[in-house]
Amino acid sequence: MSTGELLSSEPSELKFPFELKKQISCSLQLSNKTDNYVAFKVKTTNPKKYCVRPNTGVVLPRSTCDVIVTMQAQKEAPPDMQCRDKFLLQSVKVNDGLTANDITAEMFNKEAGNVVEECKLKVVYISPPSTAQEGSEEGPSPGVSFSGGKHANAAEFASDARAFTEGLEAQEISSEEKALMTKLTEEKNKAIQQSNKLRHELDLFKREGSKSGGGVSFMFVMLIGLLGIIMGYIMKKW
Repeated sequence: MSTGELLSSEPSELKFPFELKKQISCSLQLSNKTDNYVAFKVKTTNPKKYCVRPNTGVVLPRSTCDVIVTMQAQKEAPPDMQCRDKFLLQSVKVNDGLTANDITAEMFNKEAGNVVEECKLKVVYISPPSTAQEGSEEGPSPGVSFSGGKHANAAEFASDARAFTEGLEAQEISSEEKALMTKLTEEKNKAIQQSNKLRHELDLFKREGSKSGGGVSFMFVMLIGLLGIIMGYIMKKW
């Protein structure tokens, strides 16, 4: 806390958890410890970088006022996370009933004979905590037990993962075999149908040959050979 005769500010430093390309705000509470109306004004050495709301105002007797300081998003971090920016809090005793709209720059002019109290505030950048460091400090994850408790340890987890993978592979192999069996069954049925058709045609040729009293025709021999090839194909597949 920074303490003055008119106003005290909390905290005494403006701390920003620095992150690139992100707008960051921090609050400053001003406390009036007197029985008088006190006007204040907040200045900064880098007005383009910070936005102060409100930057001027009146703190009633024995009361407080909150000021929000917002740092614009930064494209790069400063060397060693050190910031040279500073703020100046000026406060002056004013007449009772004065409002923020009545404040003028002349009120904070020392050369005009006004008693102006000043308090300097530094800017401090805080590095955001590392996720990896937080994990190492907090200890092992609650989902993993290294003492053989209720949860599976790392070795058991790896074993389960392998078993799961092998199960999936077995399911894939089974599916491939099932598809092959289905295909072979269809081919077998087609071959059997073709064989039955050829047998029927052979019977017809035999009858025609016996009626005509002639010898075995060339077509009959070809049909016999084709039937043998089909039967051999069936036996090979099964």
